[in-house]
Amino acid sequence: MNYGIVSQEQLEQINEILTEKLIKIGVECVIMIDMAGNIITTKDNGASNYDVYSFAALAAGNFATVDAMAKLVGEQEFSLLFHKGEECNIHFSKIDDELLLISIFGKDISLGYLRLNVVDAIDKINNFWDKE
Repeated sequence: MNYGIVSQEQLEQINEILTEKLIKIGVECVIMIDMAGNIITTKDNGASNYDVYSFAALAAGNFATVDAMAKLVGEQEFSLLFHKGEECNIHFSKIDDELLLISIFGKDISLGYLRLNVVDAIDKINNFWDKE
């Protein structure tokens, strides 16, 4: 699949998956980016005010840095990252070698519950693209 060329119908299906699996459980904002920091799509709860473009660029750099650290310790990769704050948390997970899913969520959602829903969303997205 060429992620640079995504049809409106494909984006709608992806957004539906992100809404059902993540936004509806209380995630504030979800951003799907490529590894260069280009936004594929973004969904939010209607109340978030994040600068998703700056966030996407910084997230791609952060993930690339951690990927380099993984190789330094003998790992092929770290496929997910998690940053915990007092009020806000950020979860990064690879969809595949080219795409990253970023979830921004508050302290009212447990990391385990979020991870289950992220894995399910990624499976649905990958199944969707496998059928294309």
